[in-house]
Amino acid sequence: MAGTSPAVTGEVGGPGMPISDQIKTLISTAWADGYPCLVATVGPKGPNISPKGSMIVFDDRHLAYWERSKRTALDNLSHDKRVCIIYANFKAQRDGLIESGFLRFYGTAALHENGPVYDAIFSKLTEREQKHEGADTGIGVLVKIEHAADARGKPII
Repeated sequence: MAGTSPAVTGEVGGPGMPISDQIKTLISTAWADGYPCLVATVGPKGPNISPKGSMIVFDDRHLAYWERSKRTALDNLSHDKRVCIIYANFKAQRDGLIESGFLRFYGTAALHENGPVYDAIFSKLTEREQKHEGADTGIGVLVKIEHAADARGKPII
């Protein structure tokens, strides 16, 4: 599949359904636009929702982010790899860019502390994220999307 890292293709299998260019753009500019993605996790101490300014569309089957805070979300992922990534932007809905201003991506996270997937995630981050404090000790988190839907339950990929 075009745009997919060879290291990732072998790891997770065949191609996914394409993420629209509009959604790719919205996610890539989410932090700068003031609509950061939120990552929901759950662990022994309960649920957690964390903003992730580094969220990217890695390819048509994966979202990814750079975990540098290494707090509750990372601890939760050591107990349960399931995540829900939430993108909320009602302005984009009002402007007709997306049908629903609330998108959910459900999937399973894999942590990469080194290696080709780690390098591939880091290379796709914005310059701001690559140079942000803690970036040099961060962990690449690759989320295999299993299901994605808007607020009404309509599949978006």
